Amino acid sequence: MDASAATSMMMAQPSPLAAAPKPTGDAAKADAASKEYESVFISQFLGSMFSGIKTDGITGGGQGEEMFRSLMVNEYGKSLQQRGGFGLAAHMKAELLKHQQVQAAEVTAQ
Repeated sequence: MDASAATSMMMAQPSPLAAAPKPTGDAAKADAASKEYESVFISQFLGSMFSGIKTDGITGGGQGEEMFRSLMVNEYGKSLQQRGGFGLAAHMKAELLKHQQVQAAEVTAQ
């Protein structure tokens, strides 16, 4: 390994003396992150459903429609999540907040 690569790798690793990042415990951020996660999950779920559908028909199909299908599926995922989704966001938010509380307890114990 050359010296520049070794130096880059060494600089990328966190210093053992660096303070641990403080958890925010922000419920609004946890809510937004959990909703985004559920939206992505639904989009992936729908993407597998749409993978076998041909792109021909009224709109003409072709490469253009194939190219923009993923954007359409992402919007479907966002829309479904906003209408209640699968209920995954509420569970994810609870776990994120629980994880933040554990981190906060560990930081204060140090």
